[in-house]
Amino acid sequence: MSSRWACSAHILCLLLPVWVTSQNLVKNPSFEDFTDCPNALGTFDANVKHWSTPTGGTTDYFNTCSKVMGAPENFNGVQDPKFGNAYSGIYFYAPGDYREYIQVALHRKLVQGKQYTLDFYISLAEGSDFAVKDFGVLFSQTALNINTKKNITRGQLFRIKGNKHHIIEINHPEFHEDKREWLKIEMEFEAKGFENFLILGNLRDNASTRKVRTKRRESKKGAYYYIDMITLKGEGAMAEAETMATHTTHILKNVHFEYDKYRLDENAKSELAQIYDYLVKNPQLTITIHGHTDAQGTANYNQHLSESRAKTISSHLANLGLPTSRISWQGHGSTRPIAENSTEQGRRKNRRAEFELLEKKD
Repeated sequence: MSSRWACSAHILCLLLPVWVTSQNLVKNPSFEDFTDCPNALGTFDANVKHWSTPTGGTTDYFNTCSKVMGAPENFNGVQDPKFGNAYSGIYFYAPGDYREYIQVALHRKLVQGKQYTLDFYISLAEGSDFAVKDFGVLFSQTALNINTKKNITRGQLFRIKGNKHHIIEINHPEFHEDKREWLKIEMEFEAKGFENFLILGNLRDNASTRKVRTKRRESKKGAYYYIDMITLKGEGAMAEAETMATHTTHILKNVHFEYDKYRLDENAKSELAQIYDYLVKNPQLTITIHGHTDAQGTANYNQHLSESRAKTISSHLANLGLPTSRISWQGHGSTRPIAENSTEQGRRKNRRAEFELLEKKD
């Protein structure tokens, strides 16, 4: 599909795939939200918000903010992030069955019998001696914390009391040897209904891992892959593609506040999930939320109420995984009505929230 729209300086000329009934269930999917800029190996568990490591393997975190663990250049090669400024790095194969994994809590538990699609991007690091063919996907009922630096085994999973697990392996027809371009890995599956956590990594031991050597000389560095943008979505239809203007105020169509309230209902959260997905795919953008009230009540009270409404929306986007550095908010009280305040219908329209997309300043 091609776009024939004429683009002004304030129009983001990209086709936006809007998911009508689903959102990305992975929090902080491209690792953009972090606590500290990484300055050493193995800081993924400590630095990346919403993510953890389920074993003793020391998963790495790379971010353009760092000189030591940076991007594109780092200790294991050169690779620009696929999205945003960051990605993770793990060993899918290493001497002594050493393994590394990444683990994240999903936004909500998966629904039994429902079809889901999982995809993520990988790139083999230049420092790797091998490329692998299989990628393990593990869904768990509870967060894993297994005292091992080797591969996670089914026996270890069965011994965890009060936990259920769902193991899927993505079998690619070719070995993932590309050390320059990002490759999208994707799969579809049916949920069992208890999946709360997602773990990615190689669940096989060295003997059963299908691999191919990528260098003539053996240096025993294993197969090390960069990972970026993990997306998990349920069944949903794609709406028609659209553009979204920057430097323009957009009304949140499904965010309707009751009188004197600032609570978000499920329809509001669904719309915000679509906006969040859009912002993840367009990391050059920031968002400003504007909160409003009707004219009932004092000016001072309405100002505080409008701020609470804007802050609630901003907090929800942050909880979805959007970095707080990309979010700002303002409250305007009842100073910017779009309808008459003399009727309930008009007052309901004025109890609204709006957003504005802006391009980051260099």
